[in-house]
Amino acid sequence: MKILFIGDIVGSPGRRAVKELLPKLRQMHSLDVIVANGENSAGGNGITPDIAEELFGYGVDAITTGDHLWDQKEVMELLQNEPRFLRLQESAALHVHHGDLPPIAVMNVQGRTFMQPPLDNPFTLALDEAKWLRQHTPIIFVDFHAEATSEKIAFARMLDGQVSAVVGTHTHVQTADEQIFPGGTAYLTDAGFTGPQESVLGREIVPVVTRFRTAMPQRFEVARNDVKLLGAIIEIDNATGKALSIQRVSEAIP
Repeated sequence: MKILFIGDIVGSPGRRAVKELLPKLRQMHSLDVIVANGENSAGGNGITPDIAEELFGYGVDAITTGDHLWDQKEVMELLQNEPRFLRLQESAALHVHHGDLPPIAVMNVQGRTFMQPPLDNPFTLALDEAKWLRQHTPIIFVDFHAEATSEKIAFARMLDGQVSAVVGTHTHVQTADEQIFPGGTAYLTDAGFTGPQESVLGREIVPVVTRFRTAMPQRFEVARNDVKLLGAIIEIDNATGKALSIQRVSEAIP
């Protein structure tokens, strides 16, 4: 099974990148499953049911979230009615109807270091959840939404051999440390973000710089230029759930 994980989608530019680039990537890499972090897809703040439906329409199979989950009040409708949409500290088993592929479980967990609001301890939660999920499928993908690299690495090392892949989100900066741990778990500290790269983490540059210079409130609009889809492709053995390869993705809209 080949999984494409799409890093944090930021605003309409990020959604456009998914729309325009996903068909090409699917064909080029023979992708089976698409998972995307959508917590910034509504103008950079949260997600709405309409936007989730838009992303599903582009071919996304599951949407993970993060600390901006509650930025749009309409998100409650998604949480109540859409099984392909994950809240934090939650997992879901998705039955992918492509040939003879087994189901894939997706886990969405948030760290606690430098993160608000504080949630249940992900180290305790994830071990128990992974054990339960392995009773249903060997293929488990984890989006670990966290700030501190030390927490991300420690979390993934703990889960080595228990899940197929752990990919970090939240910092919006794609790291260059993709690897497969000894137990067969693929790892990447951060997938980066999908959207305008000529920016400060997806936002217009001048207001952010002004905020740092003056400490005065600014309106951070989503930037527009140099739009890319960032993420990672993980190939997983269907029988064992162990990762066979992981590669970073950075694809620009022509």
